[in-house]
Amino acid sequence: MEQNKAQEKFMKEALKEAQKAYDKLEVPVGAVIVKDGKVIARAHNVKEEKKDTTKHAEILAISKASKKLGSWRLIDCDMYVTLEPCSMCAGALINARIKKVYIGTMDQKTGACGSVFNLLEDYTFNHKVEIETGILQEECESMLKNFFRELRKSKKK
Repeated sequence: MEQNKAQEKFMKEALKEAQKAYDKLEVPVGAVIVKDGKVIARAHNVKEEKKDTTKHAEILAISKASKKLGSWRLIDCDMYVTLEPCSMCAGALINARIKKVYIGTMDQKTGACGSVFNLLEDYTFNHKVEIETGILQEECESMLKNFFRELRKSKKK
């Protein structure tokens, strides 16, 4: 299955954000929000650095995009995120009125967009967020696996 070049381009931007998290020893998740073919917000996990469980890449990107657009309604905006959003982040996608979320790799433990359950499609909320998965999946998966492998090694020392 050939990925759309624009999708790959924006997921690569999300991967750059994930790398920033990786470099800070944060779980490497990155997100970008796109409107009219342009990145309007970007973020990565800073939960450990800020000692705040709400500092996920998706939440931070939504906050930045809202500030840039001067509205909490992110109408006609898409999010590219390297890892399937958790329930908190999926809820934020719905509330922010994100049009579509493009996901790099799924999260079999806490994913709320199809893995554990699907908050975006299985419920009758006032807004539906479209989902597309598997965008640069190998790259997204590889970064996460390497991070956790290195983390386990460092804890053994």
